[in-house]
Amino acid sequence: MSTDLIAEARRQTEICNACRYCEGFCSVFPALTRNKAFADGDITHLANLCHNCRGCYYSCQYTAPHEFALNFPAILAEVRQESWERHAWPRPLARFFHECGVAVAAALVAGFALLFGMLQALRPETGHGFYAYLTHGAMVALFLPAFLLPLAALAISLRAYWREIGGKRLQWREVVNAGKSAARLKNLDGGQGQGCNFEREDRYSDRRRWFHQAVMYGFLLCFAATSAGTILHYVFALHAPYGPFSLPKLLGVPGGILLTAGCAGLAWLKTKADPALGAARVWGGEMAFVLLLGATGATGLALYAATGTAAVPVLLALHLGTVLTFFVLLPFTKMVHGFYRFATLLAEEQKQHR
Repeated sequence: MSTDLIAEARRQTEICNACRYCEGFCSVFPALTRNKAFADGDITHLANLCHNCRGCYYSCQYTAPHEFALNFPAILAEVRQESWERHAWPRPLARFFHECGVAVAAALVAGFALLFGMLQALRPETGHGFYAYLTHGAMVALFLPAFLLPLAALAISLRAYWREIGGKRLQWREVVNAGKSAARLKNLDGGQGQGCNFEREDRYSDRRRWFHQAVMYGFLLCFAATSAGTILHYVFALHAPYGPFSLPKLLGVPGGILLTAGCAGLAWLKTKADPALGAARVWGGEMAFVLLLGATGATGLALYAATGTAAVPVLLALHLGTVLTFFVLLPFTKMVHGFYRFATLLAEEQKQHR
């Protein structure tokens, strides 16, 4: 943990706690009032509770050129980023991705797409749909470890983070309450129900919340579609390709549309936001993650639209390469923020009611 970073975060936190002008803002500020002194774990908890809506910055009377020079959203973003990188396993890969994210993601997508293109030379003699180009066994052999190993690495990092912020054994009530807050993306309304200041400075907007919800529910629908296909394949012996009114398609197509549109919107908003109010060092890595996540939805939709055409082999290799890259990089990209923030919401429930 960076001593200088935590010291500066503690300085700004103590000033905010003394002022309390922003007490009605997002969940960070009510959480501040529980303490007079802040341990390192408390600072990390507050940083991951923050959603970088930036309303506090535009309301603050102590920002530069005042001698206090507060920039609370930026310092919390730096601590938050540092906590993800510090707990990541293996640790060096997280920092490398966030600082060279576009190049890393592009290289992996191209490399994996080439691999899947080469595997198509070993296509089976029989098969329908995508399996006419790549066997089911080959896809399982590649994607199963690429899915399970990153999840295991993420579980290791979350366990260390949970201990740092003082998390305890969970109760069902805490899980339900945290789930409700996460489902509504409550903290993206700035705590006052009028939106956040992410991209329009001192003017409020709900666009970031809408795009985040599109991404979240789009991703969940795509995951549900994949799960439905897996159950149909292994439990009911109903193999792909599936018809347009099958459960995988009814879940996957809307999910892909929401995911693609939401990521495009978030990337657009990111170009409008002031990088000085976030973790400027990792701007490229964050943008790379948003584009990579959006590309998984866009290439999937393109592949579905091209069914039965000569474009299928190329689009299949590109889509599978993009999805495999997303899985492999999962513990090192901003995808971890969803897991960390849910863990933080769980810890916040505990701190409020125990």
